[in-house]
Amino acid sequence: MRILVANVNTTASMTESIAAQARLAAAPGTEIIGITPRFGADSCEGNFESYLAAIAVMDAVVNYPEPFDAVIQAGYGEHGREGLQELLDVPVVDITEAAASTAMFLGHKYSVVTTLDRAVPLIEDRLKLAGLEARCASVRASGMAVLELEEHPDRAVEAIVGQAEKAVQDDKAEVIVLGCGGMAGLDEQIRQRCGVPVVDGVAAAVTIAESLVRLGLSTSKVRTYAAPRPKTVIGWPISGSLAGTETPTSVASQGQGR
Repeated sequence: MRILVANVNTTASMTESIAAQARLAAAPGTEIIGITPRFGADSCEGNFESYLAAIAVMDAVVNYPEPFDAVIQAGYGEHGREGLQELLDVPVVDITEAAASTAMFLGHKYSVVTTLDRAVPLIEDRLKLAGLEARCASVRASGMAVLELEEHPDRAVEAIVGQAEKAVQDDKAEVIVLGCGGMAGLDEQIRQRCGVPVVDGVAAAVTIAESLVRLGLSTSKVRTYAAPRPKTVIGWPISGSLAGTETPTSVASQGQGR
């Protein structure tokens, strides 16, 4: 089984750390491939960067040259999952939904601890759109920028723990969700400090993607996520356009089981 794990930003070192965490969660025989978009921002912390990342991730995935069995979109609260589901005939799992749905098996309510405060409304909207907000006690900001998670991991843990403790004490959360792909790998430290289950969205997404592949299940194509209708799409895929190649006149589903 081969799973693509798509970072939503262009920071290659973050792609490597996300992929490393995914491999720790993967079962024997699962190959994890981390991919980095060819264009976009070095971190996603707002709507402009998120919408740009959605296009960049779709572009990176459709240009991956080998067969794959599933895709994980490794950005918490980011746009684009729906587009990938239209383009692909393999399962697409977003870490936002994977983490929140996993948390609901573990406690009555969960709280998300994310990066900057400006990301909070984006995450709240994505959870509401996914139908997962009813059991979300709160979305809290640690005050750490995405790139600071790599630059200052000790400070990041302290900031996340501080908000996680407030979520448990003040918001009555029983489970903490790490609200950023760049927080991958911090779950155990935070669990030890807070005394509640902590869900890393990357690890949760890997196990869900593996289960869907093993069950032979993928996205329904009868309506909402049907493949795009054949039509001329100027400049797509973007990487091909940058290389000077002609744009296909039809956008078709891609990806094959192995």
